[in-house]
Amino acid sequence: MVFLEFERPLEKLYEQLEKFNEIAEDGDIDVSDKIAELELKIQKQKKEIYSNLSGWQKVQLSRHPERPYTLHYIESICKNFVELHGDRAFGDDKAIVGGVGTIGDTSMVIIGHQKGVNTKMRQYRNFGMANPEGYRKALRLMKMAERFEMPVVCLVDTPGAFPGLEAEERGQAEAIARNLFEMAQLKVPILVYVIGEGASGGALGIGLGDRVFMFENTWYSVISPESCSSILWRSWDHKEEAAESLKLTADDMLGFGLIDDIVKEPLGGAHQDPEKMMRTLKAHIKKELAELCKVPVDTMIENRINKYAKMGEFTVAK
Repeated sequence: MVFLEFERPLEKLYEQLEKFNEIAEDGDIDVSDKIAELELKIQKQKKEIYSNLSGWQKVQLSRHPERPYTLHYIESICKNFVELHGDRAFGDDKAIVGGVGTIGDTSMVIIGHQKGVNTKMRQYRNFGMANPEGYRKALRLMKMAERFEMPVVCLVDTPGAFPGLEAEERGQAEAIARNLFEMAQLKVPILVYVIGEGASGGALGIGLGDRVFMFENTWYSVISPESCSSILWRSWDHKEEAAESLKLTADDMLGFGLIDDIVKEPLGGAHQDPEKMMRTLKAHIKKELAELCKVPVDTMIENRINKYAKMGEFTVAK
């Protein structure tokens, strides 16, 4: 188990629990009372720690190395998932995965950022930072979904679009802008879930939908707290202050009207009980699609465009 800085009190309790479990396995001494007492202490400590997390602590949880990634969810909730590759123009971006799968009785296209579960895989997946060909692959799959009248589900988890020179040379900004333009008019339902990090244009590139949801311990913002701190204070030392000022948590986003709802996680984060989290997501997708699929296409597109037109505050100059 990996413990974050603010979870240190739990680490000590789990160490004690492990020792008592070892004693119980030997069978010489009955320590069941001690084990039960420690388990109660752990639950109480968890409630104290996780009931009032700061913005920065939620950012840390969203990046937890044991947190489920896109492919974990796809493999768990989908039947007969077939991954599709390439943008038919330049190459296959490993930072974005997508394909066709079935949830319940509904076939759909599922697209998401994939970070990788270890150092080698993170390098292979470019840490979930997509190049233009990744967004063009996503758009190709969305247009295919439209052609075959399949809904689209997008799972967002990225520290941002890849900022390298080669990405800019191949049209990073245009690729993201094109996706936003096309997704606004797509003739099939689009569900978006922020399952981890939702940073800047990298998240927006597959983040426009009829309904947008955030998992409880995730963040969604124009910039990461570290980058914000480095710009404003010339140092990463103020990242916690930046996280609070950015108002990037799910609660903040819901309050601003930028998302439609929050998907609850198990106590302590999705990684504490991945199976439960996956069941929750599957049920949520089925429920939302059942409602969206009843809406006429023209009405759905009009509602989608109006949804984004209402965001933010502005005045029109005469």
